[in-house]
Amino acid sequence: MKNPDVIIVGAGPTGLMLAVELRLTGVRPLVLERQPRRRDVPKAGGLGGQILELLRCRGLLERFEAACTGPAPAPRFPFGGVHLDFTQLADPPLHALPLPQQQLERLLDDRAAELGVDIRRGHEVAGVSQDDAAVRVDVRGPDGPYQVSARYLVGCDGARSRVRDRAGIGFPGTTYPEVNRLAQVSLPDTVTVLGNGDLDVPGFGAIRAGFTRTDHGLFGVGSSPDSKVVSLYTIEDESTDYDDDIPMTVAELQDSIRRVLGVNLPVGEAIRLSRFTFKARQAERYRQGRILLAGDAAHLFPATGVALNAGMLDAVNLAWKLAADLQGWAPTGLLDTYHDERHLAGARTMLHTRAQVALRRGHDAAAEALRDVFSELLTDEQPLRRMGALVAGTDIRYPMPGTSHHPLTGAFAPDLTLHTDQGITGVARLMHPARPVLLDLADRPDLRRAARDWRHRVDIHTAKTDDRPTDALLIRPDGHIAWAAPLDEPAGTAAPALREALSSWFGAPRNDGEITALR
Repeated sequence: MKNPDVIIVGAGPTGLMLAVELRLTGVRPLVLERQPRRRDVPKAGGLGGQILELLRCRGLLERFEAACTGPAPAPRFPFGGVHLDFTQLADPPLHALPLPQQQLERLLDDRAAELGVDIRRGHEVAGVSQDDAAVRVDVRGPDGPYQVSARYLVGCDGARSRVRDRAGIGFPGTTYPEVNRLAQVSLPDTVTVLGNGDLDVPGFGAIRAGFTRTDHGLFGVGSSPDSKVVSLYTIEDESTDYDDDIPMTVAELQDSIRRVLGVNLPVGEAIRLSRFTFKARQAERYRQGRILLAGDAAHLFPATGVALNAGMLDAVNLAWKLAADLQGWAPTGLLDTYHDERHLAGARTMLHTRAQVALRRGHDAAAEALRDVFSELLTDEQPLRRMGALVAGTDIRYPMPGTSHHPLTGAFAPDLTLHTDQGITGVARLMHPARPVLLDLADRPDLRRAARDWRHRVDIHTAKTDDRPTDALLIRPDGHIAWAAPLDEPAGTAAPALREALSSWFGAPRNDGEITALR
């Protein structure tokens, strides 16, 4: 059997997303997963932030939305014991898709199978070694041990990553002494959901919607008067070391509510039960030779709702750069930009999740004052939008090389409505093949001529759009803008700058000896 181009360790959302992205480029990945089957233990309850727009760019968002069995939640998100409430905004800066991780992994698994990805479950990594040419992996499989090698290895194997340990990459940070329990449960008829979302519990009275802080921890409830299904949340400081493979029970949830709130809260059927701890850790580097890290193997954040977004965006950033290296056209240092860009993004996510720790864990009058001031600031639209963009990851601007910098460079490309000879489309639709795109918005033949020597790697499109922000956009496969032409810039300036950007990101112009694909 021919060796794969890339070995991916871990078949969670990050590993599966990486495998799908690599396969779109023609690269042959092999996914090794130690668990014999997809896990049923509930983990993340949905996707949110920038990854939703990236899924739109791959034509997958509608498929994911169709898999959601419940209604989309109101745009109101917890943030360190308070809420980011976007319900009054016509265009919220942060969106969520209620898709439990088990369903997400099934959808990604199905997509990987459609593309012919080799996924081996029940195959555990026992050893890793590398040299200048390849990475070798010792595997324990159902039929016995074997060895496989590839040009690169990517560890997507979670918080306790064996790949990270074997690569000798440090994972500094903090583990917080708190246990979080999150549940979606039905309520018996004895508990009433009031019109304002409060719960009326017999023998106790009203439990207000949102967060309630006590001397024993934090309790949260989210509900609506037209539903008997509520979300419940507790945080307690504990020293217990829980086994993630042992699922939480309803009894464990009720015991936690009793300790935190001092009430016996009746609950009915559990739709989701999950337990997790918070850590703030980031790998010192995301690459060591031919070994790379992505997802929880690279970073752990002390807040909910961000890990899947960050990990899957890691995968998309990395995939096309690995493909460029494997296919022989990567400019010098391209693969190193994976660490530079995603470590920067991880640090940005760490910033706001650590801020949530400070908001969440304070118990004295000063901490209450901080939460009150922060909540007051969030009643103004501009700071509310800024916080939404920070949590969504849409405020990331990657540093771009070269001498020509438009305000859009480094940002994620907006999904402009485009008018073409074939009809109306959008930028996201042009990104479905996971290839770079040069989008000419001003009918600039000088720019199209400048890019023609890259047309085997870069898709060139001409279109019109209302209120065009620029004459042209050069968009990387991960959706970020590598270069943009200022409006009505002279041809003598724009074309050389475009060629500089094309060379910086997509290598030298085509030559007859180039290797263009690995298929």
